[in-house]
Amino acid sequence: MSQDNQSLIHLEGVTKVFFTDEVETHALSGIHLEIQNGEYVSIAGPSGCGKSTLLSILGLLDSPTEGGHWLNGKPVENLKLSERARIRNREIGFIFQSFNLIGDLTVYENVELPLTYRGMRGAERKVRVNEALEKVGMAHRAKHLPSQLSGGQQQRVAVARAVVGQPLILLADEPTGNLDSRNSEAVMGLLRDLHQGGATICMVTHDPRYARHADRTVNLFDGRVVEEKVEVGS
Repeated sequence: MSQDNQSLIHLEGVTKVFFTDEVETHALSGIHLEIQNGEYVSIAGPSGCGKSTLLSILGLLDSPTEGGHWLNGKPVENLKLSERARIRNREIGFIFQSFNLIGDLTVYENVELPLTYRGMRGAERKVRVNEALEKVGMAHRAKHLPSQLSGGQQQRVAVARAVVGQPLILLADEPTGNLDSRNSEAVMGLLRDLHQGGATICMVTHDPRYARHADRTVNLFDGRVVEEKVEVGS
């Protein structure tokens, strides 16, 4: 298999099959996908079409059953668990629908955690965390606990945690799924600002209003890419 060295992410013939009780569920079938550095891609489609499975593979949380997966020019589909964890920590930022903040850590400590795992020195961690919180407008809440924040504020903290490590790519799984429309628009505006600042973003969404924020939308149906379209005005 050949790899296009210009692509940040390259999937070639990726298939994912889940085996349970002698039943095979084909979640993804023959996926080909390229994401370029600095691109903003949305993955759209109905519930159960394979969007989150695809994002799990892109984020090295899962492996394809078949096919090739390259990240920044390097094959990653057969790496050991420890190496996958190292790459996730250093090169991939995750934004989840349910925020996934740790309740007994402050905002500051939640954002700092990935850098602590990395073994980064305290002084550098402090600079990075403060910059990330400033970027999402949450520096004034640094000492608060997640329970003291609104849903929109919690998602802003989750975005700060995702960008603090300066990853190659941000993966957002239904980032507005637990938010009202006003906070959803605010978070989408924040992602747009990050993209305009140079971030590469891949976002899963079932909402066409938010898919249109991206440069390009990849539509899935029954585990296959059925359409790709460049968004007008992007």
